[in-house]
Amino acid sequence: MNAPDPIGSLSTSPYFTAEHEMLRTTLRRFIADRVLPHADAWEESGFTPREILREMGELGLLGIRYDSRHGGSELDTLATVVLAEELGRSGYGGFAITVLVHTDMASPHLFHGGTPEQLDRYMPDIIAGKSIAAVAMTEADAGSDLAGMRTTAVRDGDEWVLDGSKMFITNGVYGDVYFVAAKTGGQPGRNRMVSMFIVEKGTPGFTVARPLKKTGWLSSDTAELVFENCRIPAGNLLGEEHKGFYALMKNLQNERIVLGAQSMGEASRAIELTMAWVTQRNAFGSSLWDKQTIRQRLAWRASQVEAAKALVYNTAWRDAQGQSVTKEVSMIKALCGTLVNEVLYDCVQFHGGMGFIRETAVERMARDARVQAIGGGATEVMLEEVAKRMT
Repeated sequence: MNAPDPIGSLSTSPYFTAEHEMLRTTLRRFIADRVLPHADAWEESGFTPREILREMGELGLLGIRYDSRHGGSELDTLATVVLAEELGRSGYGGFAITVLVHTDMASPHLFHGGTPEQLDRYMPDIIAGKSIAAVAMTEADAGSDLAGMRTTAVRDGDEWVLDGSKMFITNGVYGDVYFVAAKTGGQPGRNRMVSMFIVEKGTPGFTVARPLKKTGWLSSDTAELVFENCRIPAGNLLGEEHKGFYALMKNLQNERIVLGAQSMGEASRAIELTMAWVTQRNAFGSSLWDKQTIRQRLAWRASQVEAAKALVYNTAWRDAQGQSVTKEVSMIKALCGTLVNEVLYDCVQFHGGMGFIRETAVERMARDARVQAIGGGATEVMLEEVAKRMT
């Protein structure tokens, strides 16, 4: 079976300008030329090669919303949606999340909270893909519940001393600069006196405890991190002391739009691949597409995906206008994280036995999709966030 052209048709949404569509075209061609021929090998090796991010940096794909002074393009939230959606369309969630953590989950903490000196020191190499960024906030007992964080940072003269551990950290093994959340007041657990810190790879007392083996996202490196009497200069405080919780909450708004767009890119590609399969695969004397149940189910899933995309696009547009979209981003995370799993379930089902074979794209994509209902805010937590804003 020949899969659909990975370049595909471009968006016809009125939200996107010619500049956005140029970005989309650049991304699709880069993915077709530099990612798809090699991504299976990355899945086997367990990480996306650093040179791929450097190549993306050279094309201006890693600093889409950052200032031009440091090499960025100064585009808007919709450009970020284009990036996430196209990375999702690659069909390789591990590659996609490696990039998106770097661009939209880790480095925004530096961009929004960094001093001029910190920005000048770190931002150019991050935008160029020479330095890989990670954000370390999740702990074994504090995922969506950030107030339960137990890692601490204590001021000692001209240094901060970090103690604790972080879990499920994307880019944790091969990262270069980590933006670490730690409690800086009160008792560990349950209070919100959190601060953010810059910790570089190789800092004494900071170790990658172990790489983690995952069900999906195999081409992204994920790790447990440990801080034991890890001393960093006082100048490595990122943003205001005790204000890190609010910085984390603010950037989670962006993360949830990004993850929603990535999910809908994955769902759209899965439907394309499944359409190619069911129109060529015969059973009981005709193609699978001729079976009413199958074609109506795919039509229904395509309809749901287009509706979810419309929510993502409208929310991104509103965010770019400076409007409050807290409720909507929680809706996006809950809806898209669930929907991509439902779409992939059907796509695997309609592939039959081939959908359960590792060489089939939808098998990999189904494994990758599972975490979309967990990471960045579990569906149940997101629905509570929506419910609180309905009264």
